[in-house]
Amino acid sequence: MQIDQGKLEQFLGQVVGELGAAMNAALVLVGEKLGLYKAMSGAGPMTPVELAKKTNTDERYIREWLSAQAAGGYVTYDPAKQAFELPNEQAFALAVEDSPAYLPGAFHIVSAMLKDEPKLVEAFRTGQGVGWDQHDVSLFEGTEKFFRPNYAANLVSSWIPSLSGIEEKLKRGARVADVGCGRGASTILMAHAYPNSHFVGFDYHGPSIDSARQAAAKAGAKNATFEVAKAKDFPGAKYDLVAFFDCLHDMGDPVGAARHVHQMLNPDGVWMIVEPFAKDKLEENLTPVGRVFYSASTMICTPASRAQEVGLCLGAQSGEARMRKVVMDGGFTKFRRATETPFNLVYEAKP
Repeated sequence: MQIDQGKLEQFLGQVVGELGAAMNAALVLVGEKLGLYKAMSGAGPMTPVELAKKTNTDERYIREWLSAQAAGGYVTYDPAKQAFELPNEQAFALAVEDSPAYLPGAFHIVSAMLKDEPKLVEAFRTGQGVGWDQHDVSLFEGTEKFFRPNYAANLVSSWIPSLSGIEEKLKRGARVADVGCGRGASTILMAHAYPNSHFVGFDYHGPSIDSARQAAAKAGAKNATFEVAKAKDFPGAKYDLVAFFDCLHDMGDPVGAARHVHQMLNPDGVWMIVEPFAKDKLEENLTPVGRVFYSASTMICTPASRAQEVGLCLGAQSGEARMRKVVMDGGFTKFRRATETPFNLVYEAKP
């Protein structure tokens, strides 16, 4: 084996950076769960003693945590004052839960992936699936926390307005199904924005539906209800809008789900499909964002599909062409990309 020493050193340097980032995932969770980022937000320079006192934590642990955060650029350090500060930009991403850039939820997902690694190793060997319900609870909490800010920033302001005639229907009063709703973040956001409409969130995962009901009650979303049901058999009268948020690619039989949506829509209804941003060719997705999506797809999305009937395994980077085929095979005649963000593609399908 011939080794290029320069390339080896370059790769090792890359790995060292990634090791630090991987280890920092646990520290971000510590910071979120103990309220350390929130305590530092807008507080200016703080010593470990001051932060420990403010958060009722141990100073020695806090000093080591702050040192690691400073080494990673999450906080700044002033040697003269021996104090640490959380810049506003980092605070916006780490301490402000309704910020569109709020990130700690992603680290809960990372935690679940690491905890579930033994299950995935076995799945790689056997080809069997690992269902969504078989993952660590951190995945359910993390998914809600990670996706909710993005939905809050885009769903009502740009995604729904991009659909043909749907916004006016929702303002007047419409029936909406939110399929694969998880803990109900998207359903509740829509319910608040359009009080004249009625929203039903469906998910096959019972504990998530229980959480969604509690969240809706807490938020006062009386026009939102939640039921346990699968994408291929969710009930109800005809809907004006059916929404799938970041879930169609997880399904074992997305074509079967498309057929059921087609049956459940009014003739002038719309199916809104929100998916991770992806281009059609693998080489076009080999980016930092693509890496995140492919990694999550390896550990979560593909195993979820494999655990279900058919097991089509679209993956989180399926791209527009494959999504179009799934939708058209399900009986729809119209399909278009309605809008997009750097992280999502929003498709509109009509009967």
